[in-house]
Formats: sequence, structure tokens, C-alpha cells
Amino acid sequence: MNGRTDPDEVFRQTGWPGLRARLFHFYFLLRRPMTLGVRGLVYDRASNSVFLIRHTYVPGWQLPGGGVEAGETLEEALARELAEEGNIALTAPPAFKSMHFNRHSSRRDHVGLYLIEAFSQKAPKLPDHEIAEAGFFPLERLPEDTTPATRRRLAEIFGRERPSAYW
Repeated sequence: MNGRTDPDEVFRQTGWPGLRARLFHFYFLLRRPMTLGVRGLVYDRASNSVFLIRHTYVPGWQLPGGGVEAGETLEEALARELAEEGNIALTAPPAFKSMHFNRHSSRRDHVGLYLIEAFSQKAPKLPDHEIAEAGFFPLERLPEDTTPATRRRLAEIFGRERPSAYW
């Protein structure tokens, strides 16, 4: 449950899921006034597909990732999150692509984005308490509810758009 979310996604939810997402976000603002996250764009060149996840507590498909814990490097956090959220292991160093200010999350939240092209997946990721669904999707057939931030990152990497300073 370390994944960063677009607050527009968090606050669109109603009922218990929306309340739970807002409480979770508030907890991290109190515990970590300066937050740093990492996301991984896992790309399978052979099938021209990307790995996306759908959390149980926020809507939409997004890139795997989450918070960088105390004592972790960005790459260590990335490797941990990929293993937790996708059963994915890095087989070569990932390529750091960009750093984004996530001003919608808080005034002090930043997210580093990595491109991963060398990886292995020991088994498909099965649903659990955090991840509702996960899988590879062809770039030309992304799920309809892929988050806007995820679509922007894909356009920056594959559409050759200039990376935004903002998540």
C-alpha cells in the first residue's frame, strides 16, 4: 500500500473505499512530511506491451511502484515494489527517466520514473489485499481506465514528448 495516487482518483471515490484512501493518504502526510516515490515502466519490447496494476483502494490502471522507505535507494524501492506488485525481478539496472513533483498529492511529494526493459516474471501476479489485477497490455490497447498520469508517462517515453515536471 505504498503506491502513489493521483488525488483526483482518490477523491472521486465514495463510501468506504474513498474514506479509506483519504485516511491512508492523511496517515502518510503525517508520518512522512517529505515523500519520495518511485514508479516503474516495465516494457516488453517483443510484445510492445507494458505492465500495469490496478489497486484495491484507488481506481484505474497505473504503473507499479510506491514509496521509498527510510534507508532505501530509489532502485532498491523499485525492485521491492516490482516484486510485491508484479512478481517482477530486475535482470539489469533500470534506466532512470525523469523526476516529477506530485503537487496533487502534497506540496512535498516527488516521484522518480524508471524504464525497465530487462526483467523476469516468475509467475503472473495474483490478486491480493493491495493489487486487484495486474498484467501486460499492448501499448495500442491499454485499459480504458488507465490513469491520466500513466498515459502521460507513456507518451513521454514512447511518444517522445518532453517529460513534465509534474506527475
